[in-house]
Amino acid sequence: MARIVQKFGGTSVGDLERIRNVAQRVKSCVEAGDEVAVVVSAMAGTTNQLVEWAKQVGPMHDAREYDAIVSTGEQVTVGLLSIALQNIGVDARSWLGWPIPLRTD
Repeated sequence: MARIVQKFGGTSVGDLERIRNVAQRVKSCVEAGDEVAVVVSAMAGTTNQLVEWAKQVGPMHDAREYDAIVSTGEQVTVGLLSIALQNIGVDARSWLGWPIPLRTD
């Protein structure tokens, strides 16, 4: 058994079918007995759309609010992937970075 971190970029999770494909890949590792953590990007094009909306609202904005807006793309993807995993029998839960007590060096 290994601990594996899998990272999928925006193109890999670009639509619902691709998210289902990622879920199957994750399931394969889980079925092999591995502990899997998955990191996903926003679906392809989502971040660009969110940035554009922020610009259209106003050219001057607080960096914290900008971050709150653009981070929602990843939140949507992680929720969709968790649902896809649950629907194929994988115990999954979505997490955002801030509540996880993770330390790196």
